[in-house]
Amino acid sequence: MTRVTRWMAGLATAAATLGTAPRLRAQASTAPDSLTLAALQAEAVQRDPRGRQLALLASQSALRERTIAAGHLPTSGASAQGQYQSQVATLPFSLPGGIGAPVPPHATYDAHVEAREALFDASLGRRRDVERAQLAQSQAQVGASLHALRQAVNDAFFAALQLQAQGEELAAGLTDLEAQLRVVAARVRQGAALPGDSAILAAELLRRRQSLAELAANRDAALEVLSSLTGHPIASARLLALPDLGDEVARARETSGTTRARPEYELFARSRDLLAAQRAAASARDLPRVAAFGRAGYGRPGLNPFARDFTSYWLGGILVEWTPWNWGTTARDREVLALQQQVVSTEETAFRESIDRATVRDLATIDRLGRASGEDDTIIALREQVLHETALRFSEGVVTSAEYVDRQTDLLAARLARVSHRVELAQARARYLTTLGVEVR
Repeated sequence: MTRVTRWMAGLATAAATLGTAPRLRAQASTAPDSLTLAALQAEAVQRDPRGRQLALLASQSALRERTIAAGHLPTSGASAQGQYQSQVATLPFSLPGGIGAPVPPHATYDAHVEAREALFDASLGRRRDVERAQLAQSQAQVGASLHALRQAVNDAFFAALQLQAQGEELAAGLTDLEAQLRVVAARVRQGAALPGDSAILAAELLRRRQSLAELAANRDAALEVLSSLTGHPIASARLLALPDLGDEVARARETSGTTRARPEYELFARSRDLLAAQRAAASARDLPRVAAFGRAGYGRPGLNPFARDFTSYWLGGILVEWTPWNWGTTARDREVLALQQQVVSTEETAFRESIDRATVRDLATIDRLGRASGEDDTIIALREQVLHETALRFSEGVVTSAEYVDRQTDLLAARLARVSHRVELAQARARYLTTLGVEVR
């Protein structure tokens, strides 16, 4: 076999390797053991300690509701008192027969127990409504805080995926250079090429291996961030699957003007409900309250103010309490809550506008990268044609190793740009969906 024949065989092998590498990478990205963005997001949300707040908040609210409900139950108390009065009530006349009028004792003593039960108190029901609205708002707040985790997972996931894709392309390019180096080394031994030709290829191989090691280290760092977010280790050998979100983005674009999937919208709604419940509770404070009461005691005097001996007694009745005038306190409280509702509305408007601005940027990026996809394929095809012609000329000794390396580097740069654009496109789509609050699947 001639040197040219061996050279062409090596070139064919390298070309076949480069041609099959993308297909192998595509298969690996959808392997059963590959990690998906949706699964990692779900794991991060489930693992976050703040998720336990939902149960804690519900337990707190249940205890407070029991306290409010206890307002309908009878209450009891006991007290005792002894006192001495400097003056007591006297009758301004004498009884017939010259009998002196009885005089109440100056020293009085009383010990009694008292029970009371609310028969009607509208404020208790309103307080229960406030508590339930407060629970809903607190749980919505937790949901809004957990949503930020999804974007954090996006950032770490696509950082690792970008490095993974670049590493795959760089590793595929090494195969071609290694094949060329073996051919050139054989030509040097046979005296058909200068040692400098072999040195150029060997130096380029070392440089690219350094780049590959750097990419692997940076990818490991990104995977560490993902491990921290999800709560379980992710091995370096695990592949990340490139998500196909084109259909989801298309559906989201059709309804983006009416989409209210972000948990912050739920928080705004629950905040308005809480303020409305607080306004109703403020109004209920002005309504009459009716209660039954009873009292039993022992003292001197009892119910007879002229008694000189210790006696027991009891009494019971209905109590009505009403404060129709409180100098406008209730009206001012309701006005404060109405103003707070306006504050919530302005915050929701500002949030919606920020979402609109963010999605405009994401859509512009998605459209730009979508157009670049076809251009990348054209650029790679042209670079492959140039490299093929350069390889033929290199095999004939017309061009140097340095020129061949330059053309091979141009092709590698084009392929790196294509995989970068693909990952960036998927990232922009995921960011767009996350910004809208649409769950990635």
